[in-house]
Amino acid sequence: MTERPVLYLVVCAAGPAEHIHELVDLLIADGWRVCLIVSPTAAPWLDREALKDKTGYLVRVEWRMPGDPEPHPPADAVLAAPVTFNTIAKWALGINDTLALGILNESLGAGLPILAVPHVKAELAAHPAYAGHLAVLRGAGVHVADGKVLDLAHGPARWTVVIEALRSIRQP
Repeated sequence: MTERPVLYLVVCAAGPAEHIHELVDLLIADGWRVCLIVSPTAAPWLDREALKDKTGYLVRVEWRMPGDPEPHPPADAVLAAPVTFNTIAKWALGINDTLALGILNESLGAGLPILAVPHVKAELAAHPAYAGHLAVLRGAGVHVADGKVLDLAHGPARWTVVIEALRSIRQP
């Protein structure tokens, strides 16, 4: 029996983050060990203790101190959902000012399979830099799903498309 693969789930401060526990349940049921990394803005929105109990791993927000052990096992894949306009822009530019961005940047450099599910207002998606930032990430190998799907359904069904997209990029 092989060990379940590790998924780093990077969560940013967009509306669907309030329901991330639904996605975590589906990911665990789909065979993943889930390690959450959340943006500082999203952190207060979540019951981090309940998520830790559910996953068995610390929900990380900040960098660890030098010499502290790594609290998560190495990732096999990364899911950024929901990922915001701000994070997309900074990620595409290689900015590393939060742990969430650090994980995304390192994972990109390591060649891990990455799925990004942006959740961005129409007005921000129309910003002239946004399409270019997505193109940079796609060019680097990031799979970008249509984050509008998160608005189409209520309850855990909102995440079905995310699970299916993640399965399509999962390495055997």
